Amino acid sequence: MAGKADSLKTIFYALGANFAIFIAKLAAAIVTGSGAMAAEAVHSLADCGNQGLLLLGMKSAKVPPSPDYPLGHGKAIYFWSFLVALLLFSVGGAFSIYEGLHKLHEPEPLKWPWIAVGVLAFGLVAESFSMWGCLREVNKARGERSLWRWFRESRQSELIVIFGEDLAALLGLAFALAAVLLTMATGNPAFDAIGTLAIGVLLVVIAVFIAIEVKALLIGQSVDPEFKAEILKFLDERAEIARVFNLITLQLGPDVMVAIKAEMSRDLSTKGVVDAINDVERDLKARFPEIRWSFFEPDVAD
Repeated sequence: MAGKADSLKTIFYALGANFAIFIAKLAAAIVTGSGAMAAEAVHSLADCGNQGLLLLGMKSAKVPPSPDYPLGHGKAIYFWSFLVALLLFSVGGAFSIYEGLHKLHEPEPLKWPWIAVGVLAFGLVAESFSMWGCLREVNKARGERSLWRWFRESRQSELIVIFGEDLAALLGLAFALAAVLLTMATGNPAFDAIGTLAIGVLLVVIAVFIAIEVKALLIGQSVDPEFKAEILKFLDERAEIARVFNLITLQLGPDVMVAIKAEMSRDLSTKGVVDAINDVERDLKARFPEIRWSFFEPDVAD
C-alpha cells in the first residue's frame, strides 16, 4: 500500500508561495495595466484564502465525536475542500473570463511590460517550488499509480485541491507570460485579453474536476481500492476467519470506518466468538491506524 502524504506541509508550501506571488503580481498589474496580470493577482489572492479554508477544514475534522456526531467531524474537510473548488471556479475562473472579455472590448496598451515579465518569471519559480513540495507528498501517496489514477482514487481532498491549484497556477503563469510577450512583440493588446480568457477557462476546468472528486467524498466514498485490498488481505490471513462475506468501508476525512461480515473458522462458544472478534479488531486497528471504527458481524452465510 502507498504511504501517507503530509497535507499540512503541502498547504504551507502553497500558502507561502502564493502570498509572495500575489504581492508581486498586484504591484506589476497596477504598474503595467495588464489584464492577464490582474487576473493572476486575483487568482493568487484567492489561492491564499483557499489554503486558509483548507487549514480550517483540517482543524474542524479533528473535533472529537459527540452524541450528535457519533462518527466524528472528519468529513468537514470535504465541505471546505468543495467550497475551495467553488471559489476557484467563481473568484478565479469567472473573474478572469470577465476581465478577458472586458479587455477585448476595451483594449489597453501595456505599461512597463518588462516588469510583468519579471514578476511572472518570479511566479513561475515560486510556484515550481510549491509544486515540487506538493508532488513530493503526492508521490508518497500514489505509489506506483499514475498521477491521473491517484487524482481519481485519492481520498485526501485537501491534497487533491492543492495539487489542482498548483497545476492551475503554473499553467496560468505560463499563459500570462505568453500573453504579455506576444503583446510586446506585436503591439496588439488583444493577446493580453486572450491570455486572460485562457487563464479563466483553465481555472474553471480544473475547479470542475476538483469539485467532482470532492463531491464523491461528501456523498460517502469507500477507502481507495489499494487500501481496501490490503484490509481484505489482512482479514483473509486471520486464523479466526474462515471466509469474508462482505467488507464495507467509509472514508471519513482522516479516519476510516469498516463493517465486516464473516464466517468464523470454527465452532466457538459465544464468549469464544466475542474474544476472536475482539482480537481481529484490535490487530486490524494496530495494522491500519486510520481505522477508527470497526463493526464485525459473524455469520454462516451472506
